[in-house]
Amino acid sequence: MDPLSDVLSLLKPRNYLSAGLEAGGDWSIQFPDQQAAIKCGAVVSGRCWLSVEGVADAVRLETGDCFLLPRGRPFRLASDMDLPPVDARTIFSPARTGGITSHNGGGDFLLVSSRFALSGDHAGILLRMLPPIVHIRSEPDHSALRWPVERMMQELRERRPGGFLIVEHLAHMILIEALRLHMAEGLRGGVGWLFALADKQIGAAIGAMHDDPAHGWTLQALAERAGMSRSTLALKFKAMVGASPMDYLTRWRMLLAGDRLASSSDPVSVIALSLGYESESAFSTAFKRVMGCSPRQHGRGRSSAAASHGEVEIIRASLPEPVAG
Repeated sequence: MDPLSDVLSLLKPRNYLSAGLEAGGDWSIQFPDQQAAIKCGAVVSGRCWLSVEGVADAVRLETGDCFLLPRGRPFRLASDMDLPPVDARTIFSPARTGGITSHNGGGDFLLVSSRFALSGDHAGILLRMLPPIVHIRSEPDHSALRWPVERMMQELRERRPGGFLIVEHLAHMILIEALRLHMAEGLRGGVGWLFALADKQIGAAIGAMHDDPAHGWTLQALAERAGMSRSTLALKFKAMVGASPMDYLTRWRMLLAGDRLASSSDPVSVIALSLGYESESAFSTAFKRVMGCSPRQHGRGRSSAAASHGEVEIIRASLPEPVAG
């Protein structure tokens, strides 16, 4: 897999609600804390303002625009930001399972949105590298994003058999396409892990590590993959990713190891060997330095949490803080 697919597969984004909002006239709706979920939305018709708690300026959303809210903060959608907002919980049923909710008679504005919980370990690898609002403006060449949005609206309206699964897969397509388009912005000077993937040289180095994490990578070997000198790769990689290439490799290996410990019965010695460590002791030392506990403690803690809570708690702070994108 490619690095973005690797990370999303490891974090297991689970879409637990996709729905539509139809509004008419003048309106303003305040949405509560999203509980560490990624909110993804697309304007099908009409326009509105989007305001997120902690962000100074509201964003104007036009027909065809898409947005991601990766921090889970409360936010507001409105036709006019001067209007006092109504609480979203008075409009949307707590037991809703999708479909389209109409507010103020509908007819002027239509939005589809999805919420994703990250079930995998260390959600910060994705969330910390994104700004509070990712605004993707509609462009003529964004047909790959428009198609799943329009199809999702059709499924939400018609509620046909099998629609739940179709909407779930469409939601994932919209999320990934939105991230792709945000990555493309990095070609104009963005900084951060996601933008680094879009950089031809740094992306090649990251791709090599993801393709074969057990390989005995050296800075020289990665520089050759990237077509750069060792010193130039080291400086550019650190500036874009927030870690040196070797630190990134170690942390990626430990994230893979943590997932294996949580989801398989493989012994530590087998996991260590599969990730390029000749001794269990060397692997355990690296794991404890990065993850904050021993491999066996990690495996036992994860198994216990899964048994008692039904799903894994989101844990942040694995990779070093990247430079804000």
